[in-house]
Amino acid sequence: MNKADSFLRLMDILKKLRAPGGCEWDQEQTHSSLIPYLTEETYEVIEAIENNDSNSLKEELGDLLLHVLFQAELSSEKKEFDIFDSIDSINNKLISRHPHVFNKDSNDQSWNQKGSWEKSKKKEKNRDSVLEGVPKSLPGLLRSRRIQEKASSVGFDWKDSKPIIAKVEEEFSEVKDAISKKDSKEIEMEIGDLLFAVVNLSRFYNIDPESALKKSTDKFIRRFNQIEQKITESGKKIEDSDLETMDKIWNEIKLNENL
Repeated sequence: MNKADSFLRLMDILKKLRAPGGCEWDQEQTHSSLIPYLTEETYEVIEAIENNDSNSLKEELGDLLLHVLFQAELSSEKKEFDIFDSIDSINNKLISRHPHVFNKDSNDQSWNQKGSWEKSKKKEKNRDSVLEGVPKSLPGLLRSRRIQEKASSVGFDWKDSKPIIAKVEEEFSEVKDAISKKDSKEIEMEIGDLLFAVVNLSRFYNIDPESALKKSTDKFIRRFNQIEQKITESGKKIEDSDLETMDKIWNEIKLNENL
């Protein structure tokens, strides 16, 4: 069986699961009902990449591909389009956006201009703004980064980190000012502005803010688990411990990690 046959076999398996006499669960699914599973599979692919686990990545990409095919199959059953229409669409899109690769006789140099990719998408999709096209359902940090990248593609960006750092400090000062006013709506807004500025700083240094936050969260979990373990070993329960005790253990753990 060649590689193309494997792809077609997967499509046949999916069609059989959806057909009469197939799987009841698969038959009941809709575009919307599959969203949670599609989201989960996407994050499992990301986790495999972050863990540098090629075996898991191979498996998770297969799971994600199934969901891509499933969505296309649902549309095919409604006579809207099939997966090959989607493939044709991306083929044509990639070729049209890379004339310097696929049409070397062309004198069109627009691909080499700042923001050419975003400009071409804006034109193709008849968008009013280069900022359009970023899903609102994206995680907040990722959506902020993509919006900033799109703005940067047309030159709306700082050239060095000093003004970005100054902006972070400015936003933090405004958070403290909002807290002093005890205005919950203003506090929310200013914390949002602070996070947006921090995302901008991470983007400048080519650091994914979502990944950075995950690592910090994992570090917190690791240290907190050690606090729980140490308190348990002392014959006590963590819920009966005071903050001073837990904070002391935390600092000891942090110090040992840095040795």
